[in-house]
Amino acid sequence: MLTNLKVDPAELPKRVIVCGDPKRAALISSKLENQRKIGENREYHSYAGTWKGVEVAVVSHGVGSPGAAVCFEELAKGGVEYIIRVGTAGSYQREIEPGSLVISSAAVRQDGLTSQLVPAGFPAVANRRVADALVEAAKADASGLNVAEGITLTLDVFYSGVIEFPHKLYQKAGVLAVEMENSALFVIAALRGMKAGSILAIDGYADADLLESYNPHTDAMAKAIEAEALIALNAVIAVSE
Repeated sequence: MLTNLKVDPAELPKRVIVCGDPKRAALISSKLENQRKIGENREYHSYAGTWKGVEVAVVSHGVGSPGAAVCFEELAKGGVEYIIRVGTAGSYQREIEPGSLVISSAAVRQDGLTSQLVPAGFPAVANRRVADALVEAAKADASGLNVAEGITLTLDVFYSGVIEFPHKLYQKAGVLAVEMENSALFVIAALRGMKAGSILAIDGYADADLLESYNPHTDAMAKAIEAEALIALNAVIAVSE
């Protein structure tokens, strides 16, 4: 039994979709045939079923790299081989508007967790086969949404304090979006032999005042999350064929 996920590894498929919100995990898993819950503990809600005849799991990991890392590590211990994160992010680029999708090819490591796992120069990079599978699936399943691929940034802070984070610096460097878990996923996948990727629905602009402009509950976001879930499901089975 996996300690924190409370999942029997014998029930865990080799292909997994992960997301932060347990409710989103339930929503994504409802698309599976023969869907069943295989574990529940804290923020970690786990489901299994089949997608187009292939066994797939959907697991929620909560918010932020430390808690998500617990999920990723235990999925690795459970024998998972392919893992795709279906998440949300704030855009750094004006042309990547809310409701767009971003496929992350790599993550800037501005989280605190990965610096305690690997040296400073170690890259957080998506598996190229998984990223390509997401790109190909998006061509068929993006529902007309704007889709971009590139570097994202992982940060621990959601609401700003007295220290101002240099968002505009990374914006100028061409980073597409900022979120809170990708670097943990990519580094742990590299360390533990999993193949990982990530697709993100854009819910606002990262340099805006979140208290005034952040709204992840719009119709456009619902459409983007629906699209990225289908893209990820199709990609996670295509990459392992």
